[in-house]
Amino acid sequence: MADASLVILAAGLGSRYGGLKQIDPIGPNGEWLIEYSIYDALAVGIKHVIFVIQGIQEAAFQETLGNKLVGRCRVSFAHQAVADVPSGIGPLPKREKPWGTGHAVLSARRWVEGPFAVINADDFYGRESYAHLAQFLAHADRSPDAYAMVGFDLRKTLAAHGTVSRGVCRVGTDGLLIGIDERTKVGIWNDVPVFWDREGTLHKLPDISIVSMNMWAFPQVFMEELAVNFEQFLSSPNTDPVRDEFFLPSAVSELAVARRARVRVLPTTATWMGVTYREDLDRVRRGIQTMIDAGVYPQHLWNHKV
Repeated sequence: MADASLVILAAGLGSRYGGLKQIDPIGPNGEWLIEYSIYDALAVGIKHVIFVIQGIQEAAFQETLGNKLVGRCRVSFAHQAVADVPSGIGPLPKREKPWGTGHAVLSARRWVEGPFAVINADDFYGRESYAHLAQFLAHADRSPDAYAMVGFDLRKTLAAHGTVSRGVCRVGTDGLLIGIDERTKVGIWNDVPVFWDREGTLHKLPDISIVSMNMWAFPQVFMEELAVNFEQFLSSPNTDPVRDEFFLPSAVSELAVARRARVRVLPTTATWMGVTYREDLDRVRRGIQTMIDAGVYPQHLWNHKV
């Protein structure tokens, strides 16, 4: 674990939320949700944290988290920029939003020095999930095609206030990922999990489904695969360069389908919580306080040694 890093994707604009949800206070002393993720990661042996952010966010991250993490881990900041595209790609139309989660991970390529885990800044995954990742990173054979993904129950990840994007997984009997179907509008309709396609057509999903919440473990060489995949994405005539996003689950799924990656799915019963809409804040705050009351986290998060 000495060379393993945690890459935290925190550059999203929060269009559904209406602001930078990554920095809203969640804990009783103003802690961000991301701080509980870092606390759990340090507890299982992660020593290097890489924040993928927009350049304008760095001052806020430094001011809030810098002093708290001094002496606990090494911290790096990678900036996700729309202009960060391969040099061989021709002129692209003006685009305002980032290129998506796959591009966000690729933005950290200069700071990753070994195997690494990936999480979202606005998701809470639970201590058990980090233990699964740590065990994989510590005991994996370190072969260039050995990946892992923590899998969550679809129903436990849906928002109460609208639709969400989810990577619905197809898993083989050997526990390896077969593929991921990216669904951008997932919700409940008449107590059945469903998604709406781009044309607005309703489709049912299996009642028992495993989804990716962007909690992964990768070998360092995955960055090279991701760079190739991103260039292919930008070069494809089927890509709308103004609105399409380069999703991390889709990139991994393509590698799995091509048998260039063996993705071990690590099922977890841990409690997942996320902030997609502003209405989710109170629910997440109550959930964190419940765990504090149960002794999972201290009342003052960083007053105790992890």
